[in-house]
Amino acid sequence: MISATLDSRLDGVVGGRTAQVLEKTFEMRTVRDLLWHFPRRYSNRGELTPLTGLPVGEHVTVLAQVLDVRERSMQRRGGRILEARITDGHGSLQLTFFNQAWRAAQLKPGVRGIFAGKVSEYRGQLQLQHPDYELFGARKTQGGDQAEVEAEPGDSAALVTPEVGASLDEAAARAFAERPVPIYPASAKMPSWTLQRAVEMALDALEPVDDPLPAAIKNSEGVIALGPALELIHRPERAADWRRAQDSMRFREAFELQLALLDRRRRLGLAAGTPRAEREGGLRDVFDAGLGFDLTGDQRAAGETIAAELAAPHPMHRLLQGEVGSGKTVVALRAMLQVAEGEGQSALLAPTEVLAAQHFRSIVDALGTGLCARLNPVLLVGKMPAAEKRRALLSLASGSSRIAVGTHALLSENVTFYDLGLVVVDEQHRFGVEQREALRQKGAEPHVLAMTATPIPRTVALTAFGDLEVSTIRELPPGRQGIETFAVPVFERPKWAERAWLRAAEEVAAGRQVYVVCPAISEGRREEGAEDLDASGAEDGADGGPQAPLASVEQTVAELRARTDYAGIRVAALTGAMKSDEKDAVMRDFTAGEVDVLVATTVIEVGVNVPNASTMIVRDAERFGISQLHQLRGRVGRGEHPGLCLLLTAAEPGSAARERVEAVAATGDGFELAEKDLELRREGDILGTAQSGGRSTLRLLRVAEHGELIMRAREVAAELLERDPLLETAPGLAAQLEADRLQLENLAKS
Repeated sequence: MISATLDSRLDGVVGGRTAQVLEKTFEMRTVRDLLWHFPRRYSNRGELTPLTGLPVGEHVTVLAQVLDVRERSMQRRGGRILEARITDGHGSLQLTFFNQAWRAAQLKPGVRGIFAGKVSEYRGQLQLQHPDYELFGARKTQGGDQAEVEAEPGDSAALVTPEVGASLDEAAARAFAERPVPIYPASAKMPSWTLQRAVEMALDALEPVDDPLPAAIKNSEGVIALGPALELIHRPERAADWRRAQDSMRFREAFELQLALLDRRRRLGLAAGTPRAEREGGLRDVFDAGLGFDLTGDQRAAGETIAAELAAPHPMHRLLQGEVGSGKTVVALRAMLQVAEGEGQSALLAPTEVLAAQHFRSIVDALGTGLCARLNPVLLVGKMPAAEKRRALLSLASGSSRIAVGTHALLSENVTFYDLGLVVVDEQHRFGVEQREALRQKGAEPHVLAMTATPIPRTVALTAFGDLEVSTIRELPPGRQGIETFAVPVFERPKWAERAWLRAAEEVAAGRQVYVVCPAISEGRREEGAEDLDASGAEDGADGGPQAPLASVEQTVAELRARTDYAGIRVAALTGAMKSDEKDAVMRDFTAGEVDVLVATTVIEVGVNVPNASTMIVRDAERFGISQLHQLRGRVGRGEHPGLCLLLTAAEPGSAARERVEAVAATGDGFELAEKDLELRREGDILGTAQSGGRSTLRLLRVAEHGELIMRAREVAAELLERDPLLETAPGLAAQLEADRLQLENLAKS
């Protein structure tokens, strides 16, 4: 009999071939990985059914006795078929197994039991292919020391119980029929029934499990011990079993995540950092004097909080969230100037080259000639001339440049800083915590300011950014004209769709500029990492049906240039696939008013600021999420002219996709839309890239459904850390947190 722990390698438990498939398909390497692969649902075998009049295509459970067994070769392919005929005294049914001759030793004539499976018909004969079964008068079979899990089509593990006597036990039969069958997230190479068998073998081999959760918390929260919970979630006898086990494992998931985030926040707060005190009459005061406008109350409040934390002897770790166009970048730039007072450097990490270049230009313009000369800001992106990159790297290493703006290129090993004092991560949800950590490690405990223009519901903030303090900017700067948004159903109202293009031409004739946003670059080509939702609201292709061709930048540019009413209108394209200098040139031309209509992908989603742009048309708007549409429309209405956003959609009325589009048209409140977004889509999309290091993947926890549980788990975790910050009374949890920290450090270094 194999003996295993949660950390045992799978090849010693389920066999080498099976372990190899599990690792390749699901990245499972240990027993823990396998047992935390929870069933996605459970099915019931159903009521016991007589063998006469069985319905083809339905799942049935029957009580019967084996009449005879025979084995034959398959005609069209290699291998052999085992066929067993069973009867309940009135009708008969055939059981069919492919390449499993060993079952003949169990299914001997005269043996009685319960058989469950889907009824099919072959050459006029009703049959069950690879049914589950439970035999009476048999002994429970074990997994064998090096038993290999076979992945044959339709195969289910034989469920054989301890001896219950020779007579057919009606109660046991009904218990079998009512026992839930776990259905696992699976693949073609590793179907659910094979996963089930692998899990059974792992559970049979598992030694008693050490439970890291303190007994007091288990008792107060009604949590089942870890070992029994794993048993009940994978091998429930009744529905109540797996429900209790799921509740327990869900609390554990929420608690462990919140404990890790709170512990990280505590440790970061205890670290010794370099105070970056503000100085009266210093760089920040010079900058404020030349702003030409007053900061909003929210900007001032956030700025004061950040200034105080920068001056403290411990590093700041703060998330600044705010509405589109609320002025977060100005707040961040003032923080950079405070850090620069003591010769410290700041690095702003942006998710795209277009946004990084836009940030760089905005910072240069905002600083003015005098401050630029003193601070020497540099841009660092992946695709830039080698000589220019060398100059930027040298400026950062020598300390002559105190502000760096860049993309993932900032994370490269060859990027070094003289004194990195502040890390600013723009659009934080686009990055994983390990990337934030990789940049942070380039300094000696620098301050960290993460920013997002996507308002975050509280439960999401606690789950994704629970290691950060949060500041919020709701006020918009004075003078903003607002944005009107309309849903334009192209099939129901084709004249409205045509009117959208005419309106764009009228805006250009009036001296203003227009964005047109498309979900694709060209036919069959998307932006790298782009999301796509289909017309029903599911992820692209989730329903298995054909997807309509996406409107593309290439196609739209050609269409607009071919229109007679667009003669003389200057149309240009902008996509992430273009070279850096090409993208920069197009953006400069649009900013300078030398391009009238910019047809782009979502590369202009955030940070792009062209005050003269008054109108945006979004094609195939149903292919974008709520927050993305809200971000996109924030590119217009930034100057003296009111903004107009027209969302062209082919989504069916009443569909989830149409509901998304209409929700954006109904309100401009990003915080209200964030809650709606959470209702309509998977929280994985909202959480973004792995936010919490080693334990970022949510298995049972659903942010949209389990907000109260997340809050409660955070309270319990906070109480534990307050009583015992080093977790001396919970060594299992302490070891778990240490493993997470090591994994995060390794990810940041890789």
